[in-house]
Amino acid sequence: MDEFIMLISNVGFPIAVASYLLIRLEPVIKELQQSISGLTMVIAKQNEVTQGQINQLVDFVQKKKTS
Repeated sequence: MDEFIMLISNVGFPIAVASYLLIRLEPVIKELQQSISGLTMVIAKQNEVTQGQINQLVDFVQKKKTS
């Protein structure tokens, strides 16, 4: 029983902090991702890149992110 309590006290706090930070930072990360996508499109438009090329670039980046 004492070992179980020690395990909870040693591991529980880092798990709680990591979970809290993940929950708090996830919306910020998604917002930053949307900003980066928008800025990528603006830069592409300024460099006269077609919409098809922009879509290919976005698809490429998303595939890289998931693999």
